[in-house]
Amino acid sequence: MIGVAPAGLDGATWERLRSGRLRPARVVDLHGLTLAEAHRALLAAVAAARAERLRCIEIITGRGSGEAGGAIRRELPHWLNLPALRPLLLAAAHPHRANPGATRLLFRK
Repeated sequence: MIGVAPAGLDGATWERLRSGRLRPARVVDLHGLTLAEAHRALLAAVAAARAERLRCIEIITGRGSGEAGGAIRRELPHWLNLPALRPLLLAAAHPHRANPGATRLLFRK
């Protein structure tokens, strides 16, 4: 899901999200939290963004150590695919290829 162009999203918007040119309305930093804290913070941030009708937010997980990255970074794709979040999201992408510790989320209208 992260970094894969979804059906129903025009190419120009996808390119702006993927390249980092689509600016987030809010940045949520999960770096340094436990997995449980990070998951709760993500759910709260998404709920708040939807309530405020924001179009795009950025989630900072941090890069983590090792090739697979940190635990939050590894769990984020799973969390985004949960039934509570998946219907709300249109797309997710790393705004810069060299920084997989940040993910921008684009909400459905």
